[in-house]
Amino acid sequence: MKITTSKTQIIGLVVSSIVVSIISVILADSLKSLTEHAETFIFNQSKKLPILYIILPSIGITAIYFLRKYVFRGKPNKGIKEIYQAIDTKKNTLPAFKVPSHYLNGFLTVIFGGSTGIEVSTVVATAAVGTMAQRNITLVKAYKTELICAAVAAGIATIFASPIAGFFFAIEVIARKNISKTTLLSAGCAVLVSWLSLMRLNPERILNFTVEGWSAHAIPYLIILSLACSFLAIYFTKTVIYIKKFFGNISNNFLRVNSGALLVGIAILVFPQLYGDSYHGLNDLLFNSHNQIFSIQLTLVLFALVFLKPLVAALTLGAGGDGGVFAPSIVAGAILGIAIALLFNYFFDANLVVLNFAIVGGVAVLSAAIDAPLTSIFLGCNLVTGGYIIFIPIALGCFIAKYTAKYFCDYTVYSYKGK
Repeated sequence: MKITTSKTQIIGLVVSSIVVSIISVILADSLKSLTEHAETFIFNQSKKLPILYIILPSIGITAIYFLRKYVFRGKPNKGIKEIYQAIDTKKNTLPAFKVPSHYLNGFLTVIFGGSTGIEVSTVVATAAVGTMAQRNITLVKAYKTELICAAVAAGIATIFASPIAGFFFAIEVIARKNISKTTLLSAGCAVLVSWLSLMRLNPERILNFTVEGWSAHAIPYLIILSLACSFLAIYFTKTVIYIKKFFGNISNNFLRVNSGALLVGIAILVFPQLYGDSYHGLNDLLFNSHNQIFSIQLTLVLFALVFLKPLVAALTLGAGGDGGVFAPSIVAGAILGIAIALLFNYFFDANLVVLNFAIVGGVAVLSAAIDAPLTSIFLGCNLVTGGYIIFIPIALGCFIAKYTAKYFCDYTVYSYKGK
């Protein structure tokens, strides 16, 4: 039986999507593992001489500056905006150097304390893998968006151990208005590949806790948290836009890199929880919240971290670090959730589960910041063991935060995306 051209192209797309997804899984897993080990080692060693926290971000961001200048010939990294440019125009593609550029820059930013995460670095690096396949395989020349979606879906799925979150991220954030049957097919292939890979990799959860249940009496408090998260997302996004614009106007490279990095270092010296992606600090805060008596001092520390994490992340990006909104959104929102739960438990005897509020807070801010509630819901369910038990509170928080933020500040998220 003769195979038609259309069927041949679809088969080529499926095969290419699988290959691209496998490469993206390897890329994402290696970056995640290397970054976690190096970040933990440098952070623990620096505890012996905390003054090092001040200079470590400068070391990382300066290294990125010289890499960009001498290795990557001065070509800047623009984050997810690069992917949109590649999708929306025929000429604009993600060149091969974007893979090592974002890989190394994300790695160096986080391990030396830059207060972002490797998620966006992974997204752009894997997207570049997708465009490389599209450019070099004749059979799939017409499927640029599809292969980018496959690559990105596999990368996000690997980092957060959630194939479904990877799928929805590719559809909600990357494809956007370009959703088609072939886009769903390629992202579906990525889900299959990442699911099989995760079974073998067996990665640890970002939060080392287990959800035990939730009660309907917590819903009014969750709504209050979700509303607060929407305004935190607006604050974060506006801060990133303003600070990146401010630092972009500084013509002196030495001043731009080191002023931002030193401010980040000073913040880390005062609050070590801000170091790197801050997942380690979030785990410690959650552990301590179960064993520490409520105090004004603890509350002030928590709200200081809520305010500072977005600010320090913005300073990291403004100084030239690589990263995006994933880790800062999750961490700042989770800490806000901890603070609100502790306050209601102390003053109103609400008997709220702090872990649940931390999870809902983290993904609610993310939902509003990246305009992707479905991605955030399934990502949240995989942050901890047993996360799907609180699927309803997570979904409620993500949708409330997203639409509240959009109502009060519709342009914010889209401005960050580079529209």
